[in-house]
Amino acid sequence: MEVGIHYAPAPQGSGARIVKPGWRVDAISVVNPNLQPGDSQQVGTDFMEWETVIGLEIHTQLATRSKIFSGASIAFGAEPNTQACAVDLGLPGVLPVLNKEAVRMAIKFGLAVGAQIAPKSIFARKNYFYPDLPKGYQISQYELPVVGKGKLTIELEDGSSKTIGITRAHLEEDAGKSLHEDFHGMTGIDLNRAGTPLLEIVSEPDMRSAKEAVAYMKKIHSLVRYLEICDGNMQEGSFRCDANVSVRKKGAPEFGTRAELKNINSFRFVERAINFEVERQIDILESGGKVVQETRLYDANKHETRSMRSKEEAMDYRYFPDPDLLPLAINAQDIQAVRETLPELPDAKKQRFMQAFGLSDYDAAILTGDRDLANYFETVVKTAGEAKLAANWIISELSGRLNKEDKLITDSPISAAHLAGMLQRLTAGAITSKMAKEVFDAMWNGEGDADTIIEKRGLKPADNSAVEKIIDELIANNAGQVEQYRAGKDKVLGFFVGQVMKLSQGKADPAQVNKLLLEKLKK
Repeated sequence: MEVGIHYAPAPQGSGARIVKPGWRVDAISVVNPNLQPGDSQQVGTDFMEWETVIGLEIHTQLATRSKIFSGASIAFGAEPNTQACAVDLGLPGVLPVLNKEAVRMAIKFGLAVGAQIAPKSIFARKNYFYPDLPKGYQISQYELPVVGKGKLTIELEDGSSKTIGITRAHLEEDAGKSLHEDFHGMTGIDLNRAGTPLLEIVSEPDMRSAKEAVAYMKKIHSLVRYLEICDGNMQEGSFRCDANVSVRKKGAPEFGTRAELKNINSFRFVERAINFEVERQIDILESGGKVVQETRLYDANKHETRSMRSKEEAMDYRYFPDPDLLPLAINAQDIQAVRETLPELPDAKKQRFMQAFGLSDYDAAILTGDRDLANYFETVVKTAGEAKLAANWIISELSGRLNKEDKLITDSPISAAHLAGMLQRLTAGAITSKMAKEVFDAMWNGEGDADTIIEKRGLKPADNSAVEKIIDELIANNAGQVEQYRAGKDKVLGFFVGQVMKLSQGKADPAQVNKLLLEKLKK
């Protein structure tokens, strides 16, 4: 591989890849098209000898109505400190009572990832002192979690798949929240979140790139929403993760010293934070330094990680069994009762969509990635048929518009029934593809269903006799192009199609136009 590296002074705080003191890679000219100017990799240097090791701890807020050890509400958006009761605050004389629904949701997740469900698990006190943890400890699980080892298969961008091990998933309560905005040098404490039930899903350190980590996080996000154990709202903090990141020389048997990137609530930020941290650690090691085990925060505005505190080990938390909570016993009947409530899971639904509807792996993966989107698609197909056509409209037109306006499928201005009605008119030839897009826009803007819009706007395809007349005139007036086509220049057909559509003011059906042109041009 031919590589040319050009050096330029590195701006302070630029985050640029350091290749020697005070310098960075400014541009790379390379035969390999996958390596672009500005990429951090140095071919032929030690950089390519490093391997990234990533494990994720995903904090999933369970969709119960009350907290894990009290009857206080977990509804989002209440005034600060209006949903924290005496149990949440750990006041003298109160006793926690375990929320049975939280346990059922944990078991549900465990079954979905093929994990071991512990017949006996223990709640422990994790002791540390922080302003938003008024009782001085967090009730969690340590040595005996409710969900043991499991696994999850992710799909990668190159079409391959990879199985990520799940170490454990344990129940715990959330802490409160420290608020640093608008307090003029002070910090406000909101304890509404204290006691909210969490399922912390801990992966094995099986991921080797930021993209793999994002694929795994997205798969977990989809799964917990399918199971209806979490709403997955990342903006509200219902779904967030800590990323444990380290690097080591390729082939090295031991892991490197890790840094924990704390509380990241965006797929994009997870990828960016990990990539930044990987480069930071490699720079330290290649400069002869030593990576320190610590907790770091990712600053999305500055695109950097910064030290928060040295990372505590388990002994620093002084775990011990909570004396107020009995061991959690789960029998085979409990597990079977939960198993019977499992829905069709994403991987199974994807395979069914491919087999029943003839969809590609790509289309089926997109449509089943979100449970609500999958339900929308099936509702459309049930009425309109034509699964591939429905998939195309939902994936391209509808999802594109939803993403542009930052809407969920559940907030779509176009109902599944309305989209199905439009597709029925399209397949019946009552409107052309161009007209269908006009109808789609009108439905999005709230102008009614397809039939109402078609009638109101007078949308009607040109009849075959009118289209034939246009084609006959074009053939008569363009003898040169006709001869070129008959001589084997097939691209000339596009000229005729374009002219017919133009002269018919877009009212001709392109499929019918192609058919008629092919018949007449061969004569």
